[in-house]
Amino acid sequence: MKLLFVLVLSVFGVAVEAQNINTIINAKEVERIERVLAADSMQGRKVFTPGIDQAAAFISAEFAKTGLNKLKGASTYLQEFSLVKAKFISLNCSWDAVDLNRNKVIVVTSLPDLAITEKSGYTFASINAGANFFSEARKYLNASKNYIILVDSSFASSFPRLIQLKNGFFKSSGNIVFVLGLHQPAVFSLHAVHEITEQKLANVVAVIPGKTKPDEMVIFSGHYDHLGVQPNKAVNNDSIYNGANDDAAGTTAVMMLAKYFKLRNDNARTLVFAAFTAEEIGGFGSQYFSRQFNPDKVVAMFNIEMIGTESKWGKGSAYITGFEKTDMGKILQQNLAGSAFQFYPDPYPEQKLFYRSDNATLARLGVPAHTISTSKMDHEPNYHQPSDEIGTLDMNNMAEIIKAIALSSNSIISGKDTPARVDTTKIN
Repeated sequence: MKLLFVLVLSVFGVAVEAQNINTIINAKEVERIERVLAADSMQGRKVFTPGIDQAAAFISAEFAKTGLNKLKGASTYLQEFSLVKAKFISLNCSWDAVDLNRNKVIVVTSLPDLAITEKSGYTFASINAGANFFSEARKYLNASKNYIILVDSSFASSFPRLIQLKNGFFKSSGNIVFVLGLHQPAVFSLHAVHEITEQKLANVVAVIPGKTKPDEMVIFSGHYDHLGVQPNKAVNNDSIYNGANDDAAGTTAVMMLAKYFKLRNDNARTLVFAAFTAEEIGGFGSQYFSRQFNPDKVVAMFNIEMIGTESKWGKGSAYITGFEKTDMGKILQQNLAGSAFQFYPDPYPEQKLFYRSDNATLARLGVPAHTISTSKMDHEPNYHQPSDEIGTLDMNNMAEIIKAIALSSNSIISGKDTPARVDTTKIN
């Protein structure tokens, strides 16, 4: 009799779980949120426009209605930061008493007027022949230290492209000077003048503290920015790039997952819900967000991108980028045993999606951070088109995907399962 009672209770518990999740995550609620985020009034949610501010306000209001916490020390759900753009004005540089051609020197700085010498305490480093040039160069951006990076002459043809780094970078106390040539001078002087423009951006971030493992975090994320209004790229007189699938769909999922887990109120680990800005102009929102956390404390990241259309396998399925790099995908599928839903490995490995989406910063630091998507990368006709509107989405399928993410993440959120880390020695 006791065994029978336990079995009945277990079955009843599953039924209650299914009933509750269907009440919270359903096509009607998906459509409600999507209709706001992808509305023409949001003007395509482009960074530095009123449209994206409206979207941030809506997401914040939904987080507040759900009763989510803010980040520690924050007074709002907005995680604000600045991007700096440096317009070159002038440069003079002497290297062991020899004037250097300004084409051989590129300065990345937040300061309008920078004057340094060998006595300024800068650290020398080098990018040697055979290195991944741009990957190595980017490692020094946003550092708190001042660097002079000597670049091997084999990169002479690529060196001028470093100027692109000035078009958008995080405001930093560190200055970076790139010099073409590996000669380290005994004496030098440099004077660089720029016109500095500072632009404000904001992620929208909320938290549900963990009950028994509050120092361990699980992140759910998507980006809420898109391409805005583009009159010169209008199609059929439509110039608003609504981004219903890219990525109002992922943002909708994050908001619904937050509500679901808040109502469950049984998470052992701390849950962080993030809507990123500036994905479309270089992933700056997720980069800034990711650098605010100790990666060793992040147990898993579920980044959700473009889940509004069917995957190549049809309804009730999605793929996970970097599936083979950790065992997180296997854990998720095990938690869905007995259901019809299926997570597949990324079918587009040649596109290297694992390191192209908002999961990439934490993944490169070893976090099992993956993107879940259904986007058919070889055929997605509405991608980055004004036709990416709510009418192209399958609301019922979206709801099933969001439910699958919620249920499959259970053992990670409860602290039972901890996914294996990404092997950072094999990053490519």
